[in-house]
Amino acid sequence: MTPGWVSHAIWWQVYPLGFVGAFPAARPPDPGEHRLRRLVDWFDHAIALGASGVALGPVFASRTHGYDTTDHYRIDPRLGDDADFDHVVAEAHRRGLRVLLDGVFNHVGVDFPRYRDAPHDAASARWFRGRPGGFHTFERHPELIALNHDNPEVADYSVDVMTHWLGRGADGWRLDAAYAVPQRFWASTLPRVRERFPDAWFVGELIHGDYAAVVEAATFDSATQYELWKAIWSGLNDGNFFELDWALRRHNGFLASFAPLTFIGNHDVTRVASRLERPEHLPHALVILLTVGGVPSVYAGDELGFRGVKEERRGGDDAVRPEFGPPPAPLDDFGAKVWRLHLYLVGFRRRHPWLHAASTTAVRLENRHYVYETRAGDDALLVALNIDDEPLRLVLSELGAARARMVAGSAAPPQDIVDTAVVEPHGWLILSPV
Repeated sequence: MTPGWVSHAIWWQVYPLGFVGAFPAARPPDPGEHRLRRLVDWFDHAIALGASGVALGPVFASRTHGYDTTDHYRIDPRLGDDADFDHVVAEAHRRGLRVLLDGVFNHVGVDFPRYRDAPHDAASARWFRGRPGGFHTFERHPELIALNHDNPEVADYSVDVMTHWLGRGADGWRLDAAYAVPQRFWASTLPRVRERFPDAWFVGELIHGDYAAVVEAATFDSATQYELWKAIWSGLNDGNFFELDWALRRHNGFLASFAPLTFIGNHDVTRVASRLERPEHLPHALVILLTVGGVPSVYAGDELGFRGVKEERRGGDDAVRPEFGPPPAPLDDFGAKVWRLHLYLVGFRRRHPWLHAASTTAVRLENRHYVYETRAGDDALLVALNIDDEPLRLVLSELGAARARMVAGSAAPPQDIVDTAVVEPHGWLILSPV
């Protein structure tokens, strides 16, 4: 059973090592710098945005980017120590913010003690797939050593790690590279964690495949919605709303059994402001994110119009994982406009919590025009997107609604009840049928 608080969740996602300038860094920070505490300075910003939780990237000891874990029980010394973690959680909860941790249980780094012992200790060698000198790696990264999920000790270890940090105040886990772990492993470990922490939330990182089947088999509460992420930006770039409609029809199927984690940016992908070929289409992407069902997540900096391109090379993530100074961030005109848009649309989502479970139906679908109804029970809205150079005229009776109130849009419409509406070129409009 998914915890009830998730139906109101909107995450502000942070990659801590980059956010506080701990990685990459010419000189590794000292634990005495307590950099993890810098996150607290931004919590009021997350509240202003309208977020209800902070989703943290890796905070556990590692050699480099955090996904090569050395010790799951130790806060990365470049960030600080246990007291710093406790302070961050306490300050988040004091503000009503949930805290989601990022757990890597598919692989470990080369400094992981069991891996170091494996060449001369048979029990340690059984923690990994393969054999000493030929252990399997994650996606051919030699510094990421694949765990043996058939070993009961690995299962016990993973359960203990998750319960340890939930006991320290975390509210849930993002399970990194969950797609690479046998589903039976999750199905045997997560129920053991839920026995002690029934209110915790678990979201598996999935990229492709039958999300609903994997979520059910693995007993996840949710999964990362990469299909929808890709369809949003590529549909806008290509002038092909048919791709987006296909993804939303798939999305409806997922919503029948779970609420996916939705996003238009995260720490692993090019920022949406850089991905979209036309900056005037960024509002369309955000409108989609915040008017369809699921659990929305905003990647820190996207709400400020940050740009950054991910490259497939060593260090290729650095541009999308920058250091943040103390708030407020200096903004150019574009960034200020993007911030105001986020404030409005995240607030709109908060004022319409039923959107968490809403499904969508296309009522007008063309390459560069898309009008969909988003509905949960008796609650419904019409969302109109126009990425054409000409205005889009809507006759509401042709869309299944005799009249509607214009409640939001790129042209800042009045709160009028109309039977026809016009969406400006490269504009958007949200209507409430009456």
